[in-house]
Amino acid sequence: MRNHKTSGMFRLFIAVTLLFAFSVQAQFSTMNKILDRTAERRSANKDLSRITVEGKKFVLIKDFADHTERNFISISGDQLTFVEVFDDKATGQSSSNVFSGDVVRTTHNMLSLRADKLEGERIGLPVTKTLQLVIRDKALYLKDIHTGDYWTEDTGSNKK
Repeated sequence: MRNHKTSGMFRLFIAVTLLFAFSVQAQFSTMNKILDRTAERRSANKDLSRITVEGKKFVLIKDFADHTERNFISISGDQLTFVEVFDDKATGQSSSNVFSGDVVRTTHNMLSLRADKLEGERIGLPVTKTLQLVIRDKALYLKDIHTGDYWTEDTGSNKK
């Protein structure tokens, strides 16, 4: 009788130990995935000098209660085109501003944009932006360091 109880306790102990081991393994697996993603993000964004922004287009869409703003940046060499499109939700009308100017890559990951022309005419106060080149989940973004907005690379896959 004593042998039977010991055998049952031993089986229970083995079952609990196996369940604990599987639970710990699952937790370590999840933790490793999180650490791998964090390391990828940190190391991927340390030096992006090999990434070119030549010929790239980026888009930022902001939705407000009364209107939607669509912003586009197109970079060609050291020149840029910056387009703002405003869609009024009440009237359904759209208006746009087309700026042009220059872009300078200040460090490996930073871009300085200065749009000093509106519709081809010089303006007194240029539109300026300081953007950080970021890669996340194998996608290219420009992060506005002043507002925290992320400009997504327009790959053309969503065009009709």
